[in-house]
Amino acid sequence: MVREVAGLAPGRALDLAAGEGRNGIWLAGRGWQVTGLDFSAVAVERAGRLTAQLPAEVAGRLTWRHGDARTFAAPPTGYDLVLVAYLQLPAADRRAALRRAAAALAPGGTLLVVGHDTTNLTEGVGGPQDPRVLFTPEDVLADLAGTGLRTVRAERVRRPVAAEADHRAPAGEDGGRAEALDALVRLERTG
Repeated sequence: MVREVAGLAPGRALDLAAGEGRNGIWLAGRGWQVTGLDFSAVAVERAGRLTAQLPAEVAGRLTWRHGDARTFAAPPTGYDLVLVAYLQLPAADRRAALRRAAAALAPGGTLLVVGHDTTNLTEGVGGPQDPRVLFTPEDVLADLAGTGLRTVRAERVRRPVAAEADHRAPAGEDGGRAEALDALVRLERTG
């Protein structure tokens, strides 16, 4: 996420399925005005507590909302960035959430989707073990077909994972890191 967002000028961002707000807080620290939305009221509450501990100039750029990624209402002005990171839903629900995310983009906006790739089950480590909530870059592109978005990047990427953090992933022979496989898709709304 960091690499994909680093070159974008800060604006309005939506962190969809924000969890406890780690990505949204990172974005706000770099000048983005962030709305974080999550289905879990507990996660939203925790994000609020974390925000209260931040410097005022960063905390003032964060708003947390409880809601459903499949049905949320975006403001008419849209967002310059919509981030969907590790949203774990079955295919039909994922498709609904991603199409809603695409509709929330302002002209020129970026949609960044990253999540556990289906190949992570057999070739990577960590992540959910339920194949119904995993996806490929091709799945994301199919979910968003006909939305008018331009594909910037769609690929499987490797992400280092501390071996000791994943009990089913033995450390490499050199005691190093294991890798997870993620699907990463970056699209833009033209205009």
